This record gives sequence, structure tokens and C-alpha cells, in this order.
Amino acid sequence: MGVIRAVSTAAAFLDRDGVINRALVREGRPFPPATLTELEILPGVPRALATLRAAGLRLIVVSNQPDVARGNTSKAAVDAINDTLLRALPLDAIRCCLHDSHDSCKCRKPRPGLLLQAAADFDLDLSASWMVGDRWRDIEAGRAAGCHTIFIDYGYKETQPEQVDHRVGSLPEAVPIILGVKQ
Repeated sequence: MGVIRAVSTAAAFLDRDGVINRALVREGRPFPPATLTELEILPGVPRALATLRAAGLRLIVVSNQPDVARGNTSKAAVDAINDTLLRALPLDAIRCCLHDSHDSCKCRKPRPGLLLQAAADFDLDLSASWMVGDRWRDIEAGRAAGCHTIFIDYGYKETQPEQVDHRVGSLPEAVPIILGVKQ
């Protein structure tokens, strides 16, 4: 008999700042927390993640953190925030791109590199997966990877996604959509 291979599974890819934890908004634009003291997990996120996990989805954070390349924060600070989130929440992984836009890497959203690598590592079915984000780059990365997309619309004063499957006000509002529950 041959080796039986497990069926690939779906994932909820989640941006970090603005989806999992509060983004610091200045002049209508979101910024990541620079230190652990600025980290605040958004209301309802632990329960939303537990519900998605119970439904069998992998939970993978994919986040641009260009402030490391820009010298505005340290990799150690980003790692400390990520480690805290991994301990506090039922996440499978946090994948970060530490590059800036001019670096032209494959992992910086809107490119889908972080999602594609996670799909390979976790044997994920991208066509059954979701990308949830609060910025156009998140949505474009999800679309480029072949995922369904959910945009958390905070009304930031910046470019908005051109095409998105669903718009919501928070991650808890996205859960019924991801799980296919009619509202």
C-alpha cells in the first residue's frame, strides 16, 4: 500500500496590526506598535480566533514590518510583540516581511510570498483560504495568492482596495463570513 497523504486544509491569513492588535492611527494612517507597552489585542479577537481554530482552519499572521528596515524599530521589538501574540492567541505562525518597498522582495505585501510560503509549509489549500486585512496591500496579496478576501474598513486616509470579496468592521464580524454562516 502507498503512503496516505493528509488532505490539505484551509487557512485564515491575518494581517497583524489592525486585525489582531490595535494599530496606532496618526493623521488617519495606521502604524504598528513599536514596543510591547503599545501592544493591545483588539476586543473579540481571542474568541474569534478560537472559533476559527475550532472549525479546523489554520491561523497564520502575515505582516509587513518595514519599520525594521527603516530603522524606526528593532527586530527584537517585533519579535517580542510576535512572541507575546503567539503565547496569548491560538495562532499557528506569524510570518513577517522586514523589508521596505524599495527592496523589491517577494514577501512584502501586496506580493503573495508570505502566503505562498506558508501554504507550502502547512500544506494549505489557498483557494479555500481567506486573507483578512485592513489595508489594500493585504487584500492584493490575498487575491494574488488565490484566497478569498475580507477587508476590515477603518476608513484610513490612504489607498483603499479596488476589489474585495467582503467588507467588515472587525475580525469578529469576519468569522461568520469565513465559516459560511448566513447573517
